[in-house]
Amino acid sequence: MQRAMGKQAVEWLAAAAADPRWCKRQWDRGADAVLLEAGRLWDVLSVPEQLGLSTLDLLGRARRIARGPVLMNSGARRVGFFVPPAVSTEWAGAGVRHVGRGAWVAAPPPYQAGGWRLEWLMPPDGTGALYDPDVMRLALREAGGALTATVGVSRS
Repeated sequence: MQRAMGKQAVEWLAAAAADPRWCKRQWDRGADAVLLEAGRLWDVLSVPEQLGLSTLDLLGRARRIARGPVLMNSGARRVGFFVPPAVSTEWAGAGVRHVGRGAWVAAPPPYQAGGWRLEWLMPPDGTGALYDPDVMRLALREAGGALTATVGVSRS
């Protein structure tokens, strides 16, 4: 089931598991997701769904920006951006959560199509590419401002 390019992504993502071989076996057996330890290879910035989708759209338009994995949890209505580990625990913004050392992230296999609560909006490519924290701060701020402007308050 693992494609050639997907194999490298599987290896990279599974390396965050306590037991990478067990992790890969679970995915091979059809597990929807396994728990992976944050803080070793990557951390996750978890943001509310609307802010995350707007941020991803903004980042997608900036072609020169390296892209990392982006995971959506439709049940919790959150989007997670993978960033380098331990970059900062000081993330400002309504609903912005930094998931790092000591936390676990449920992750589907990188080759899995959507359809479950968890789906990759940008699956890992196996290169280890992660979002730059400074770029994420700016993009979240800009996307948050755009959301505020579109929501607005009408005064009659």
